[in-house]
Amino acid sequence: MKVIIVEDEKPALERLTFFLNRYDEQIEILGTAQNIAESVVLFERCGQEADLLLMDIQLADGLSFHALDQVSLQKPVIFITAFNQYALEAFKANGIDYLLKPFTFEDFAASLDKLKQLSGTYQKLSQVQQVFKQLSKPQYKERFMIKIGDHIHSVPTDQIRLFYAEGRNTYLVREDGRRLITDYKLESLEEILPPDSFFRVNRSYIINLTGIKDVLIYSNSRLKININFPFEEELIVSREKVNRFKEWFGGERMA
Repeated sequence: MKVIIVEDEKPALERLTFFLNRYDEQIEILGTAQNIAESVVLFERCGQEADLLLMDIQLADGLSFHALDQVSLQKPVIFITAFNQYALEAFKANGIDYLLKPFTFEDFAASLDKLKQLSGTYQKLSQVQQVFKQLSKPQYKERFMIKIGDHIHSVPTDQIRLFYAEGRNTYLVREDGRRLITDYKLESLEEILPPDSFFRVNRSYIINLTGIKDVLIYSNSRLKININFPFEEELIVSREKVNRFKEWFGGERMA
């Protein structure tokens, strides 16, 4: 068996390597990645050779599902996470199992046993998952409830131009430039905002397509976003997200 591991925590990576060797000394690790950008490069280089992907869901630069979105790779995946809210998304991404941290070797071995049982019927499983993807309709948040003093306001999502994190708080910026605190973190917002309209350009900002005036080529292969609403900070697309941003901005990103 040939395996690719996506994990950004060194102790967890070492534990997975130990478990694989304990399960079967003949298992070959084709490579490891710590973030989305590294994962995409690794998948493009040797993903077709892999029999299995072991992937932590929450990476430092986003969710590992986004790496799979960028490549054409139909391989079984065992997802690993400390949270249980991603089970549906994991199934849609060819997930054959979903391990919650912390897990034992027995849990890990049971997942690999499941892969063996599915090996003869995986093609049929993939076809079923493709149908499931086509039929499932994600429900994205249409409005946000915001508390201002003793008043509660409802802000339609399409009137929000930007979400950003500052310190421990997350803010939304309306089309008139007013900033309001929201209870959602950026990681949670990525899951509930329509991906055709919103894009996380770096660790701190999620921009609405309607808030973009134009885009400039910036230093070190990055991009600078010119906005059409009042906001003083610069919005720079991080280097590892430039290619995905271009696809999204050009209308090629799939929901």
